[in-house]
Amino acid sequence: MDFTGKRILITGGAGYLASGLISMLKDFSCRIIRLDYPGTVFLPVHGEARVEDVAGDLREHDTIEGVLEGVDIVFHFAAQTSTYVANENPFDDLHSNVVPILHLLENCRRHNWHPSVLFASTVTIAGIPVYLPVDENHPENPITVYDLHKLMSETYLKFYVKQNIIDGASLRLSNVYGPGPKSSRSDRGILNQMIRKALAGETLTVYGEGNQLRDYVYIDDVAMAFLAAAGSIKQINGEHFVIGSGQGCTITNAMNTVADRAAFRTGKRVEVEHIEPPLLQSPIESRNFVADTGKFSEATGWKVRYTLVEGINHTVDSFI
Repeated sequence: MDFTGKRILITGGAGYLASGLISMLKDFSCRIIRLDYPGTVFLPVHGEARVEDVAGDLREHDTIEGVLEGVDIVFHFAAQTSTYVANENPFDDLHSNVVPILHLLENCRRHNWHPSVLFASTVTIAGIPVYLPVDENHPENPITVYDLHKLMSETYLKFYVKQNIIDGASLRLSNVYGPGPKSSRSDRGILNQMIRKALAGETLTVYGEGNQLRDYVYIDDVAMAFLAAAGSIKQINGEHFVIGSGQGCTITNAMNTVADRAAFRTGKRVEVEHIEPPLLQSPIESRNFVADTGKFSEATGWKVRYTLVEGINHTVDSFI
């Protein structure tokens, strides 16, 4: 995967996924365009890459047009990420999570531009899984507006690939954690939030028994998955893939691991408290999930490198 000389556009360029990706790309002699909302603060990047920061609203059709020409690879990370916000404001979420990718694809069609587009999607498109581990053949059953719109965006992407307008693929991400900017939403980046709380000496909370399985995947593994996808686009063109660690962990066990690893650094172990879930909790929170990443690994050579303990240790170190 040599990105030397490539022109790379990252939407949501100041966000969490972009931060992890740029940490991998910064030492290539490439050009990176970071696109994010007006008023966004972009952190400096030190490395061989030339970085250009652009402010713009992707809900407006001409924003993407101004930066797409000559681009080899688009990592489309820009999104409204809260399930609850999406359910409360489906029209706003449509404009935030579907309209931007359609603007991107239509600009490619009109101008005869042919980049590779890698889209950050979500494993919760499967809804409540009917079998584990979840692979690419699992039925799609969105039960939230957020997941419905992610599936719509994937479908648009596949359609434009079939028309030979672009190359592209979607990576459905499980629970991503690790160093990077704080999430702007309280219902996102939960493991990172709990690590910060543990380091601050605050009690960790778990809704109910916390026996639901989650697949926590470290940010560096996710960033490498996107790079592997870009480097293997001809092998994966027009498809979607499930990305996780391949290991299930209950929420309770994950919180106890956070408490243990934070205590190793602070000398004090915080309590893990079980509380009643909120009355309006989304049904998607009750799911069990473990990823089967075999198809993606076979197509691209990508492998998970970090266990949950290793990832939490690295995250703890970065937050201190």
